Amino acid sequence: ANSPSVLTVNGYHISGTPVHQLDSGHMSLRKASGDPQINCVTFPHPDVMPEQQLLKPSEWSYCDYFWADKKDSQGNNTVSGFEILLQKQLKGKQMQKEMAEFVRERIKIEEEYAKNLSKLSQNSLAAQEEGTLGEAWAQLKKSLADEAEVHLKFSSKLQSEVEKPLLNFRENFKKDMKKCDHHIADLRKHLASRYAAVEKARKALTERQKDLEMKTQQLEVKLSNKTEEEIKKARRKSTQAGDDLMRCVDLYNQAQSKWFEEMVTTTLELERLEVERVEMIRQHLCQYTQLRHETDMFNQSTVELVDQLLRKVDPAKDRELWVKEHKTGDIRPVDMEI
Repeated sequence: ANSPSVLTVNGYHISGTPVHQLDSGHMSLRKASGDPQINCVTFPHPDVMPEQQLLKPSEWSYCDYFWADKKDSQGNNTVSGFEILLQKQLKGKQMQKEMAEFVRERIKIEEEYAKNLSKLSQNSLAAQEEGTLGEAWAQLKKSLADEAEVHLKFSSKLQSEVEKPLLNFRENFKKDMKKCDHHIADLRKHLASRYAAVEKARKALTERQKDLEMKTQQLEVKLSNKTEEEIKKARRKSTQAGDDLMRCVDLYNQAQSKWFEEMVTTTLELERLEVERVEMIRQHLCQYTQLRHETDMFNQSTVELVDQLLRKVDPAKDRELWVKEHKTGDIRPVDMEI
């Protein structure tokens, strides 16, 4: 068995080294349509599908559930599994930005409240009250100014400890995602062109084999004395076409292996980024409630529910629910066989 750190999948180590090389000494031509292909990616034959193990069983990992393409919501275009993961990342970034906007609104309310409390504390109503009652009244008004100060500090801390971090987290995120998208898309295009080359080579081999068969039959009925030389030539061309097909299949498998490897490493990176985002937001929302408690001990009941729910935040559970709803297929591609 492999050690957990080395994944061997589809006959390839994740490093991309073929575990088995094609034996070019013999050409047994099983048509590769035995391995179904979708959009130029070959998948295992239904008979062997159950043999495939998930890369990360029981983790609902991105690297296991986004291999196939999916029709978009209108049903017109297909969207790759990778594209769905990217959309989730970008939506996450947008949600984070909207949360920062929400906190900004909260800060404005606090600032306005503090300003009004401060203004009220300077009001001269009942300023002429005298004696010990007058002192008590003056102290009550002063308490408004103290309270205004507390709320100003709260709004200032909200800005530096919650709003700002939410806004600044992953500055160049969109740029990074674009780079990521282009890289995987390029590998996929390369795969498509390799697939087209295989189909072309397969067609050429079929034609060469037909030609050889026809010339062999002509020799049997002795239609021409030149035929033997022609048969040698046709056999050479047929062998050449067979070699070409093998080469094209080998190049296709190399391209698919490269794409496969990049998909695994990149989707795992996207998964890590999503966990990081959820944890970061959870941490800063906890900071919000902490500041809120400090600001108003008497109003804890308003944030108790938030606290309870924040304690239950669980990126793995979020991912499980999301993957279940959006997965596109857990069967991984395999090498084409000749």
